[in-house]
Amino acid sequence: MASSILAVLLSYLLGSVSGSLLIGRIRGVDIRRQGSGNAGGTNAFRTQGLWFALAVVAIDVGKGAAATALLPSMAIKLFGPSSFPTDLALALACGFAAVLGHVYPVYHQFRGGKGAGTFIGVLLVTQPVFVLPVVGAWLLVLLLTGYVGLSTVLAALAFIPVVMVMANPDTLPTWMVFAVIGAGFIVFTHRSNIQRLRSGTEFCFEKARVFRRRG
Repeated sequence: MASSILAVLLSYLLGSVSGSLLIGRIRGVDIRRQGSGNAGGTNAFRTQGLWFALAVVAIDVGKGAAATALLPSMAIKLFGPSSFPTDLALALACGFAAVLGHVYPVYHQFRGGKGAGTFIGVLLVTQPVFVLPVVGAWLLVLLLTGYVGLSTVLAALAFIPVVMVMANPDTLPTWMVFAVIGAGFIVFTHRSNIQRLRSGTEFCFEKARVFRRRG
């Protein structure tokens, strides 16, 4: 039990390290005071440019991967066996804790990003085969609509059928729990994007659209 609690807690604390705010301090900016006010990669790109955003995404994806791949085994070595039924369940719990930390970082007044990058980091080290169709769905929607938030929401929802089709039958129940909770949480963190879409005020990345208005 102690090892499980420690692993999940450390994962949350690692997830609370915000890439945009960490790099922003070096650069002397707080992107929560700019653009949409969100501390994620999209707002980093809109307000600070490509290289800043890439560094932010690398940190946010990396902490999801590290929390999932390293912290469970480290905690078990220190405090003994986990109380989770499987190693995969513990790894995914740690991954989700990192996503929670990213969205509600204890170091930054619980004002963070929206969790998608950290979520991808979790998948990269647990089941990378899931990443391609999820990212493919995100890219397709972005190219068709230009809306990053909508792309992320639909990609998160697409993760559920991806798991249903591609997961190993032995681990399918564990993956389905993670997929439903994870996708639901990503949709929740993007609720403001959904509201802006409904009101017609959501930012559209026109340059990304394949079919866009001319002139």
